[in-house]
Amino acid sequence: MTSTFSVRRARPEDAADIARLSAQLDPDLDPTTVAQRFTRLVERPTHAFFVLEMTNRIVGFSAAEHRSLLQFGERVELVAMVVDADLQRQGGGGALVAATEAWAARRGVEDMVVRSSLSRDASHPFYRHIGYTHHKTQHVYTRSLTP
Repeated sequence: MTSTFSVRRARPEDAADIARLSAQLDPDLDPTTVAQRFTRLVERPTHAFFVLEMTNRIVGFSAAEHRSLLQFGERVELVAMVVDADLQRQGGGGALVAATEAWAARRGVEDMVVRSSLSRDASHPFYRHIGYTHHKTQHVYTRSLTP
């Protein structure tokens, strides 16, 4: 079954929905903190957020950042994407990626990057299906600078 979705640029008033959906990516995320971060980032010209709507309800979102890297040059990274679990595999994810890619193209960027955790098994065939190729597997290290 294919659902009818629409995609639009996110607005500051979408913060609560984006925070709610972010919990599907990581249940440990604090919704208030996510909403505050979104409110700060949504107006930055190097960031783009798109929401997926179905019957006037936000059921997914994507977040992207335009980066300029010494080693790779200009690229847009899809840094987050989620579609409500009960609406996956109906075209919404593809619509969000297409909107993000169109934003990158309008900025003159030729390369898109997506990082997907090894634990997100369903996302790997999705990205391959829409034309992304597996480039590398890496470890990510973090260190808190707060005592």
